[in-house]
Amino acid sequence: MEHQPLARVPPRIDDELMNLTAIAIDGGQPLLPDGPPGWPPPDAGVRAALIKLAEQGSWGQYNGPLVEQLAAELSAAHGNLHVYPCCSGTIAVELALRGLQVGPGDEVILAGYDFPGNFRSIEAVGALPVLVDIDPRSWTMDPALIEQAITPATRALVVSHLHGGLAPMAELLSLLKPHGIGVVEDACQCPGAMIDGTPAGQHGDVGIMSFGGSKLLSAGRGGALLTPHEDVYQRVKIFAERGNDAFALSELQACVLLPQLEKLEHHNQRRQQSVERLLAAVGETAGLVPIQIPCPGESADRNRGSYYKLAWLYQQQECGGPERETILAALQAEGVAIYAGFRGFARRRGRRCRQSGDLPHSQRAGEQTLILHHPVLLEEDQVVDLVAQSIQRVMDYYTRHDGGP
Repeated sequence: MEHQPLARVPPRIDDELMNLTAIAIDGGQPLLPDGPPGWPPPDAGVRAALIKLAEQGSWGQYNGPLVEQLAAELSAAHGNLHVYPCCSGTIAVELALRGLQVGPGDEVILAGYDFPGNFRSIEAVGALPVLVDIDPRSWTMDPALIEQAITPATRALVVSHLHGGLAPMAELLSLLKPHGIGVVEDACQCPGAMIDGTPAGQHGDVGIMSFGGSKLLSAGRGGALLTPHEDVYQRVKIFAERGNDAFALSELQACVLLPQLEKLEHHNQRRQQSVERLLAAVGETAGLVPIQIPCPGESADRNRGSYYKLAWLYQQQECGGPERETILAALQAEGVAIYAGFRGFARRRGRRCRQSGDLPHSQRAGEQTLILHHPVLLEEDQVVDLVAQSIQRVMDYYTRHDGGP
């Protein structure tokens, strides 16, 4: 389906819709009465691939050709790295740390706001998470705080690209390489994203992908580990070998991923257009500060997100609005798939981790982040505009008028 070029001015907000007295949660009509689109969507390519696999009878093979094909295609897309397809992105992080020979007594630097599985993966290998604060503009690790976190025990760093933000990989690597510290790049939320002209997941010593049920490339479960290092790859394979591969991706999962991989770039372009359109419309909305996204235009080929989630920071105190949960419930009642972000680790203390400095931005992100789920970003412009109208309608109701509860 062809899409119209991105509008250069914010779309017009329908005055009749915006002037309705009651928002949906208070008895008004929702702007998106059918609710958010489901995921994964119907896909003729996936259906045809599944039928073919069933007819061939190879769907139950331990070591099938489709897993090998998927690994080869991921490798080609990421600079011919070694690729280990596996059962989840979370286990891939743990395997990455084991491949880097991280273990008991070691420390691993992690952002104070991140996916909880990354914290647990560090613990799983017996290492200690060392928390640093995030850059509030991008929800990713602040490189200015790395040096103070490094000790003789520091063995690795896990850095994630989150909610549409991209970590400054070149800056991080320049700080860490002189110390011999390994870098695990968690690209689970951004397959196909580009950072300085290189695909996300290709920058560190190990890159991580996820194929979970809600992900942009979805197989219900699954993941992949990518590395340029033969020794890391071999350690991962040896650890996984338990008479067979204990953490394998199946032929069925590879079967449904391959057709999606073909469409990834096209879908990412559409998501980018929708994000730009949406932020143009709600950029002046009181109480919400959006994530800093890669700039469109000349740099688009070198820096480009892929938007599994899209984040805003809800400034409750600044706008005098209600609790975050009230805003979320109201937006969900309008039919928008928007949720709280991660809780983060800023409140964790004691033997489980060490904090390097204060974590004010991580704590604020854990308490005030709103994240829009991605399926609606592939919808037509009219639907994206309704999401923008819903956000403006709810925020206007609660922060500019006296009509809110």
